[in-house]
Amino acid sequence: MRLLDVTRSLCAAAMLMGVAGQPLLAETLAERMAPCLACHGETGQSDTPETPSLGGQPAPYLLIQLYLFREKQRVVEIMNEMTKGFTDDDLRAFSDQLSKLPPPKPPGDTPDEARTQNGRMLITQHRCNNCHDLNLAGRESVPHIANQREDYLAKTLREYKSNVRHGYDAVMADVLTPITDAQILDLAYSIARFR
Repeated sequence: MRLLDVTRSLCAAAMLMGVAGQPLLAETLAERMAPCLACHGETGQSDTPETPSLGGQPAPYLLIQLYLFREKQRVVEIMNEMTKGFTDDDLRAFSDQLSKLPPPKPPGDTPDEARTQNGRMLITQHRCNNCHDLNLAGRESVPHIANQREDYLAKTLREYKSNVRHGYDAVMADVLTPITDAQILDLAYSIARFR
């Protein structure tokens, strides 16, 4: 079994234990969020492969994503299971609380300058910084992508390009149409180390 599969299984077990452990209304918000933070990171920065960091995300963006998971308009089994009993008030409470987590920090490695520069050129050329802002911190319904996990960024960009992941508009699929897989890897590398 691959490390990624083991990690996903452990996250799924933690989430399901959190959901099944106590009646939904009897838990505090912090208790209900514990399974989320087990995978997405208590400090806003995920250590779980291909799992996004939620720190720094705008509350409106989080609210939309939680709604999409609850309604199964965005299918990720763990997240669909976690949100299936959420009320609209739950969605707002979770998104508001999660939005208060600090944004993730860049990795401590010494960046490859050529890849970083190529990624920055692609960010400008394909206008990533128009929607996600110049500092890639996002706003309203647009996610914070600066210093997001590199593996998650590459996975997500590939999913948008192949139309496996649908956004609530077609912008991401359109933007990624001309981008090669090598460019996706450079974009993910550079965004994950954005300073």
